[in-house]
Amino acid sequence: MEESTKKYSLPTAVAMIVGICIGSGIFFKTDNILYAAGGSVTKGIVVFALGAISIVFGGLSFGELAKRTGSAGGLIGYAEKFISPRAACAAGWFQTFVYYPALLVVVVRVIGVYTCMLFGIENKISTEMAIGLVFCCFSYLYNCAAPKFGALFQNLSTLVKLIPLVLFAAAGFLFGNPQALTASPETTVSSVGWISAVAPIAFSYDGWIISTSISHEIKNEAKNLPRALVIGPLIVLGVYVSYFTGVSLFLGPDAIISMGDAHVYSIAESLFGAAGGKIILIFIIISVMGTVNGIILGFIRMPYSLAVRGNMVPFSRTLSKLGERSNIPLASAAVSFGLMLVWSFVHYFVSSRNLMINSDISEVSVAMSYAMYIPLYYKVYTLYKKGEIKGRFAGVICPLLASVGSCIVLFGALRNPDLIPVALIFTVPVFLSLIYFSPKEKKK
Repeated sequence: MEESTKKYSLPTAVAMIVGICIGSGIFFKTDNILYAAGGSVTKGIVVFALGAISIVFGGLSFGELAKRTGSAGGLIGYAEKFISPRAACAAGWFQTFVYYPALLVVVVRVIGVYTCMLFGIENKISTEMAIGLVFCCFSYLYNCAAPKFGALFQNLSTLVKLIPLVLFAAAGFLFGNPQALTASPETTVSSVGWISAVAPIAFSYDGWIISTSISHEIKNEAKNLPRALVIGPLIVLGVYVSYFTGVSLFLGPDAIISMGDAHVYSIAESLFGAAGGKIILIFIIISVMGTVNGIILGFIRMPYSLAVRGNMVPFSRTLSKLGERSNIPLASAAVSFGLMLVWSFVHYFVSSRNLMINSDISEVSVAMSYAMYIPLYYKVYTLYKKGEIKGRFAGVICPLLASVGSCIVLFGALRNPDLIPVALIFTVPVFLSLIYFSPKEKKK
């Protein structure tokens, strides 16, 4: 096993969490959230708070595990140390073959969506995907060849993405209609229950766990990663509730539902005119690029994280090698790039045929990943019982509320019947991992 150098600081870890969570979901999921919440802004805010339980207390709980784990892989390392190597293998295969690529390709398309708006290009799924993939390829290139640039871009894009969010939130509170908070919607909306709004909210929040994939490369990770897992989610929660409330006050829920993703440009044009609206769109595109960059930062290390354990993935010797100059696992990055291309086709196929109404493939993978966190939250409690974690808040309250939050996300997703068949398909890599895995002693 080759050792990675410590190249990322606390600000980069926080920026990775904030940068992945904020920058895509909140912009193109606001209409989905209002749709599922029956057009009720108040219910939407309540579900935002419910969804936040999973990341705020989940971050605090994983912070306790991060203090006690220094191996590569984040979630894989936690599962290996606190549950079993077999569980780590299953979690790693799911993250590598389902979670990361599904999340990535959905966000990649968003770059194309807003680029088409910026230049007045007809919104076709093929065009949107093609535009997004150009940047995705570029991001893979510089993260492998110049990882310090990738970290710098993550920090800068996080600052950039806060600008339109703060402006739109402020405009809503200053110039919006307060009656929108209590008004009955005129638009015919979802029949699957307002709690199903948790699914798109979970997507909007998701990404915080990806920061753990670079834990072994964070300077003083025992202190800095737990701090990042607390600071990042709290920033995200505050920004999200402010933005969601502000835009709902400014445009009204019915207008947002009818316009869909275009509501962002509508607000920008109303506030700053056509030219100003395009400038805001540029800010948004950069922010979504930051999200893609952050996901790639984590994804290129996932096959490597499995490979360094020797018996969890084929071709471990090749995948565990690091580049001499970049200290990046280049073969691992190549595998993740190939998986991204495969999932790009899957996302295009599903979206072009409208197979998942008011949803997409990423929401399923996000909900399933939250189910995988629950056993680790229980392990935090067992560490408290053993006396290794001091204080009931860290050892009891945090893992309990994190588990409740995960259950809320899972229940909300299952309220949408379109997601259940896809969830069953997504379990295939987990079963394949259990078939492939065998203890090291049997491999010798």
